[in-house]
Amino acid sequence: MRLRRKHAKARAFRKHFALRPVVDRTGQIRPGHILLFSTMRDEHVRLPYFLEYYRGLGVDHFLIVDNESSDGGGDYLADQPDVSLWHTRGSYRRSRFGVDWLNWLQARYGHGHWTLVVDPDELFIYPFCDTRPIGALTDWLDGSNVRSFGAMLLDMYPKGRLDSVPYRRGQDPIEIASWFDPGNYMIEKNRKYGNLWIQGGPRARVFFQDMPKKAPALNKIPLVKWHRRYAYISSTHMLLPRGLNLVYDEWGGETASGVLLHAKFLDTFTHKAEEEMERRQHYRASIEYKAYMENLRDTPELWCKWSEKYINWRQLEILGLMSKGNWA
Repeated sequence: MRLRRKHAKARAFRKHFALRPVVDRTGQIRPGHILLFSTMRDEHVRLPYFLEYYRGLGVDHFLIVDNESSDGGGDYLADQPDVSLWHTRGSYRRSRFGVDWLNWLQARYGHGHWTLVVDPDELFIYPFCDTRPIGALTDWLDGSNVRSFGAMLLDMYPKGRLDSVPYRRGQDPIEIASWFDPGNYMIEKNRKYGNLWIQGGPRARVFFQDMPKKAPALNKIPLVKWHRRYAYISSTHMLLPRGLNLVYDEWGGETASGVLLHAKFLDTFTHKAEEEMERRQHYRASIEYKAYMENLRDTPELWCKWSEKYINWRQLEILGLMSKGNWA
């Protein structure tokens, strides 16, 4: 495991030469600041709400890699006073889907900080997020000597066709994609790395119904008290040292956890899927996007009679999709 971690760190160092700083405001970062790291491409339509949402949670600074956007998103980010931006023309696939780039940025700027790694279509939900800033969560984690915090990825979708309601720039995507699968999830433990492996939801139900084991992983560890020795190994699904992956109680009790509301399935999705099929920069030769295109071509709908409409984090806790643990 130590060799694997050192290899990941060496890869991150090599790949960082592909990053060109566009606007570097990291001098604004102060001790105790909560930092958000992300990689994105052509997400301009999502960015206003993405930044607004995470600023509202209490994120202090955004460190973002723009992977050759052509929709003006890079210019928009460069104008934001709390964003540091890097541009790259490097291969997303050859950087292990952006992991190498962010591992380097986290080692360089995230050491000693709580760092949140999310995609632009992910909204982080944690216990009491409607009344307490993220700093309250990280303070409690610090006081409990906890270094990492897990969150299940919850695919959100609209009722009816995905393309029936246009998404407006700056809009909360959950206003449209407000439905989710309350059950239909499989969980097993990864014996090698110690993390849980979760699959299921609408993507397994609709796109991978004949091969559910190939459905995308839904387990993530997005929030970590970062140390320069740490490294993500596979997206935010797992890290090294492996102790960071133990974001659950091995003895059957409840550990505090969150949810990432995954607002991928909007009217913008079909165009995005077509582009990613052409670029072939995603995992396993973009098998996930092949499944999307094959199943959505005729009937672009994910809603079913078992779907549930999202209300708040307490609803997700009642359904067993997240937990406040012993945080009162």
